[in-house]
Formats: sequence, C-alpha cells, structure tokens
Amino acid sequence: MRRTRSRIEAEIDVAVEDARWEEAVPDLEALVIRAVEAGIAAAPARPAGALEVSVLLADDEAVQELNRTWRAKDKPTNVLSFPAAPQPRHAGIATPLGDVVLAYDTVLRESAEQSKPLRDHLAHLLVHGTLHLLGQDHETGEAEADAMEALEIAALAGLGIPNPYAEDPFDEPPDAPP
Repeated sequence: MRRTRSRIEAEIDVAVEDARWEEAVPDLEALVIRAVEAGIAAAPARPAGALEVSVLLADDEAVQELNRTWRAKDKPTNVLSFPAAPQPRHAGIATPLGDVVLAYDTVLRESAEQSKPLRDHLAHLLVHGTLHLLGQDHETGEAEADAMEALEIAALAGLGIPNPYAEDPFDEPPDAPP
C-alpha cells in the first residue's frame, strides 16, 4: 500500500490486490489519486482539514465477499464504499473518510459493455465511491440521484472525462457544467 499526500489535503492510500489493475491501467496510482481528489473537490460539503481515503483495487471474489458480509448481497458489484465512523479532529492528523473497493472483473466487463475506456470507467467509479464517503446517496430518491450524477459529471469533466450518463458520452447535454 502506498500513502500519498495529494493536492487537496488528502492522504490517499492505494492498495492493489489484483495485479491485473496495474497491467490494464497505465499510471494507475496517479489516476486513483486524481479521481479521489476530484470526488472530494466536487462534494458540496466536506470536513475541514486533511482527509484520508483508502482505495482497494481487488477482484470480483474479494468484492463479493465484502458485499455478502456487509450488505447481505451475495454477488460482486463494481464499487463498494465504507464510510468511516465520525471521529474527533486532531491537529496534524488526517480525518478518515473511509474505504473504496473496486472489483476488476466487473469494472472491466462494464466498461466493455458500455463502450467506455476502462480508465474513464474506473475514474467514474472512484468519484462515485468517494462521493458516497462524503454523504452523497443516489438510493434515497430521484432528486438525490440527480444531484449525485451532476456532481460526478462535474468532477469527471475536470479530469477531461466525458459525461458517463450521456447516451453518446462524447455529446455533452445542454445543461452539463462547462
């Protein structure tokens, strides 16, 4: 696991459990850091001061086990987010936001099915997972889902990644952020 201090006062720990991630995504760690930073920056409210996020790049088997254990869903999924319990602030110590875990096989399959570059789909899921750590939730209602999608679109645009929700991801909708 590598610990990296990022540009937005975040310590981002990246652990690669499945080596296929590194084979398939050039500059993997840099992409993970940029995407998590983009998710943090896009959030409408975030804790003040330094933050800590851990990212685990795993396979379907590992994610299925976590999904079964923590969500009672015995199947793999693309991304899981585990927000950290609220903790008191300590000067000079980053506040843990939580963990984001991704499943290589599922993410690869989805990117192929959606005709999206793996790198772009991975960045989208990292932004999505990070927003969950910061309290965003698309499962509580349509308005919340729309708000979260807008945050994701804006964060990804800052990374030069097209709107993942557009029918043709290279055609930006009229209301997309500049």
